[in-house]
Amino acid sequence: MTDLDAIFNVDYWDQRYSATGQVWSGDPNPVLVEEVAPLAPGTALEVGCGEGADAIWLAEHGWQVTGVDFSAQALARAAERVPASLAERLRWQRADIRDWQPDDGPRYDLVATSYLHFPGALRRRVFATLATRVAPDGHLLIVGHHPSDLDTAVRRLQEPDLLYTADELAQALPADDWEVRTRAARPRAATTPDGTPVTIHDTVLTARRIG
Repeated sequence: MTDLDAIFNVDYWDQRYSATGQVWSGDPNPVLVEEVAPLAPGTALEVGCGEGADAIWLAEHGWQVTGVDFSAQALARAAERVPASLAERLRWQRADIRDWQPDDGPRYDLVATSYLHFPGALRRRVFATLATRVAPDGHLLIVGHHPSDLDTAVRRLQEPDLLYTADELAQALPADDWEVRTRAARPRAATTPDGTPVTIHDTVLTARRIG
């Protein structure tokens, strides 16, 4: 199986999440923390939640959270990490968002996803569907790997169509319905496989639904 095949394959991810040890750091995404901290807590949908760090952080800060992933093993790990005091604030849903239909589901005060990368046509359809899940006056937060990362030695799939900019994301939102709050290529420190320090960038879009 190639790396490109793997990122779209649920069996691959179930196997990876079944292995010993955490797949991810266990810490919430700092971009999500920075963007969400000023918002009043409400209901949140966190898509591609993996082992649940972002969803748990949201619950800790007063949000009522639904975490979605297509890997049952990821969701099992996420559920295991939830303190008893937060159990009523979190629910987990196994679903493949590639199959979701626009306007087919509840609305949330926050819809967030981090590092969700599909080929362009599918990505645009998936993100458009996520936007339909945002309630009036709610927020959409998308964080991803920026195309400029391909110019560094940081490990990325050499598939430019999988990466996107905040401008691309913003242009896909109807201007009459959305107020873009953050549109950025945010730098952060990283290391290459050989340990060399490097600066990479996160694509960050935060937008408020006004329509």
